[in-house]
Amino acid sequence: MQYLNYRLVIFTLVTLFGIGFSIPSILQIDSGKKISLGLDLQGGLHMLLGVQTQKAVEGKIKTIAASVKYFTDNEDILIEDLTISKKSLSFIVLDNDEFPKIDKMLKEIKGLKINKTDNGQYTIKLTDIEIAVVKDMAVSQAVETIRNRLDQFGLAEPSVSRQGKTDIVVELPGIKTAQDEQKARELIAKPANLELMAIDELKADQVYNLSADDAQDLGDLILEDSEKKGVKYLVKQIPILTGAEVVDAKVSFDRQTNQPLINFTLSSFGGQLFGDFTAKSVGKRLAVVLDGKVFSAPVIRERIGGGSGQISGNFTIDEASSVAIALRSGALPAPVVMLEKRSVGPSLGADSIKASMMALALGFILVVVFMIAYYRAAGIIANIALVTNLFIIIAIMAMFGATLTLPGMAGIVLTVGMAVDANVIINERVRELLRAGVSIKKAIEDGYSNAMSAILDANITTLLVSVILYAYGTGPIKGFAVTMSIGILASMITAILGTHGIYEALMPKITKDKNLKKWFGVA
Repeated sequence: MQYLNYRLVIFTLVTLFGIGFSIPSILQIDSGKKISLGLDLQGGLHMLLGVQTQKAVEGKIKTIAASVKYFTDNEDILIEDLTISKKSLSFIVLDNDEFPKIDKMLKEIKGLKINKTDNGQYTIKLTDIEIAVVKDMAVSQAVETIRNRLDQFGLAEPSVSRQGKTDIVVELPGIKTAQDEQKARELIAKPANLELMAIDELKADQVYNLSADDAQDLGDLILEDSEKKGVKYLVKQIPILTGAEVVDAKVSFDRQTNQPLINFTLSSFGGQLFGDFTAKSVGKRLAVVLDGKVFSAPVIRERIGGGSGQISGNFTIDEASSVAIALRSGALPAPVVMLEKRSVGPSLGADSIKASMMALALGFILVVVFMIAYYRAAGIIANIALVTNLFIIIAIMAMFGATLTLPGMAGIVLTVGMAVDANVIINERVRELLRAGVSIKKAIEDGYSNAMSAILDANITTLLVSVILYAYGTGPIKGFAVTMSIGILASMITAILGTHGIYEALMPKITKDKNLKKWFGVA
């Protein structure tokens, strides 16, 4: 037991942890967590998407209009000519005594520029600051929505990141077939904009005689049926509620036809809104609209409570599943367009892996040989710490499901050299003290103490740079920063704590042997 010490125990446990959690990645066995290879190593699909942020502004105005309609209906406030355009909405309040209520409600909505005339005409626009916020949020929400969709679709390690003000970079490792590529593209670009809209029963018969501009002047929209060509519906321009109130969506099957259906569940607010509308609209029709197409227009027979609904159409199982995923993960706040697409072949990845592994092996061998030749037994101890350091990097990346990219492999190669840097500083301090005639035990203890400040300064500054690279870099740069950070933290444990524990365990043997050339390369 005289050879055991707390430093050696910790180092042994860390080594076992590193070996245990890195085996699945090294041997590529099915069980256990493994490191995923990035797009540049295993091939896949790279896409640059552009978000049409102006559409998000239009959507915001439509949402405000829906709020105004809901509030005035609830408060029995009479308004007319509620119309919306791309930049504003307007309406007329018929009773002057209701102005304070309307003003109070609009004041609670941030970012509005309100113009009111004496005759009760309200014209509402968004402020420039609010427009900028809406556009910025549209891109951020699109990133999260696309990432959620790809995660639910089951694609391994998708990378979705923002680039600039309006663009999004999507990287899908492992996409190799045209069919998989098409599915991924459709899922990413699907708006999944669900709206429940009231059909204008008074003017419904005129739908085939009206143009789109005529319908807009009436406060309506003309929408086509999703299945029946030529069938059109005249619906109220302001939706009753939108997909923002959908909290869940699942695929089911019609008991009679066995056709796929999509059952959706609304939030508590959406359920209340839906229930209130159906209670007031018994005998009228409700249009279930998905991405601008009417999928069904049933007649409301009674109040519909429970906050749920159903979308029926000529879906295939894959289409129904994709729509359900899109509804669950949320509609895109603005349409996205493909700006650039390129496929990365797996042969490039194989070549990159081969070159990187050759560089890693060559660098590792050269470091190991140099340390043994120059520091003898102390070099062997440093090499043990180096091997443990590599196992820890692989183990931690596997635990957190990190993706290994080509820059990440470069970070590991660089870490091989940096991992022995601390031991080089320590060994040199020890050798200086031994040459000065200090005892072996005191030389080792003082060597670690004297080297500590230089090691901490070097590692902390490098770690800070890695953190900055991770915070402001894109995907490949983040991979480099992650491997560098893990390598630096691991080297602090292995090179300082681990090697010190090994020296303490071997101290009786070193002091008895007294062969400084054998142990430290000192004549």
